[in-house]
Amino acid sequence: QVQLVESGGGLVQAGDSLRLSCAASGRTFSTYTLGWFRQAPGKEREFVATINYYGGSTDYADSVKGRFTISRDNAKNTVYLQMNSLKPEDTAVYYCAARQLGANLRSQHDYNHWGQGTQVTVSA
Repeated sequence: QVQLVESGGGLVQAGDSLRLSCAASGRTFSTYTLGWFRQAPGKEREFVATINYYGGSTDYADSVKGRFTISRDNAKNTVYLQMNSLKPEDTAVYYCAARQLGANLRSQHDYNHWGQGTQVTVSA
């Protein structure tokens, strides 16, 4: 079992950068594929980025490709989401998710561990 706690959200202006962190409990963090999702008011939760447990290969939603970077530090049991060139449409609650031994997981239904979410608000 793994527990996830996100941090780093806040209010920023368009064009600014923000880095989200997700700290995980447990001693098997390196065996988990991790993902970031987001949910804006009145919208479905959507995939943002994922990083595999092996080799660290990554995948991104088209809407964030080239602006966001997902990374992990297995020594710190932490996954990050670096968000650059933020836009008002990036405003959402951002969630960290984990699934042991998965790969290239883009659907929220692929994950069985979730954090509580952190709010990101981007003003125009």
